[in-house]
Amino acid sequence: YLLKLTLRQDVRPGLPMVRRMKEAIQKEEKQKEANEKNRQKSIKEEEKERRDLVLKSALGNENKGFALLQKMGYKSGQALGKSGEGIVEPIPLNIKTGLSGLGHDELKKRKAEEKLENYRQKLHMKKQANEQAADQFRVRFKNKQEERKMEGDLRKSQRACQQLDMQKDIDVPKETWYWLEPEEEDRKDEEDKEDECTSTDLSVSEKLHILTTYLREEHFYCIWCGTTYEDSEDLSSNCPGNSAADHD
Repeated sequence: YLLKLTLRQDVRPGLPMVRRMKEAIQKEEKQKEANEKNRQKSIKEEEKERRDLVLKSALGNENKGFALLQKMGYKSGQALGKSGEGIVEPIPLNIKTGLSGLGHDELKKRKAEEKLENYRQKLHMKKQANEQAADQFRVRFKNKQEERKMEGDLRKSQRACQQLDMQKDIDVPKETWYWLEPEEEDRKDEEDKEDECTSTDLSVSEKLHILTTYLREEHFYCIWCGTTYEDSEDLSSNCPGNSAADHD
């Protein structure tokens, strides 16, 4: 008999542990329910329960206001007003349970709206600042490109001026910066070239204007066309333009 009883029992590994855990959980839940039933409710909880119970129940004949309405022909469930255009349900109560003063909720709401508005203004200002920074970057980049182009035109004019002067047996340039420095022709670093071009008080655009004017008047050469004309009359009549702006 004992052998048969032993064989009938479930001896799978780990099963007793699972059963004990389930029993412990069930015992804990029952204990929580018992504690909840035996717990004494606070005064606020009791007041809330009584208030909810009264608000849910309909007004009876013992209510003086309701009795007066009935005398004037009012029936339960009917809308107020002579033609029935009024409300059906009573105005709900707004119970204040906190300790804050009157108007505190409105003040709190207004402060939250002001905070949100300030946050939106900050985002708007930040967006404007980013757009302005992007515009300034584009302008600087464009100016940098134009400056590099003028520097390239200036070096081209200096090289042409040196060649044309030497063809006329001019050994010394009219100004030192009219010619390229010997070592400058082989330089590839643009920063070094920029330093050389701006060694005087004149700007790159001023140097370019002076040098192109010198080439046109002295050698009848237009740097923009890359052509040497016979004389000033030939230059004026056959050159497509008489200024750098026209050629551009």
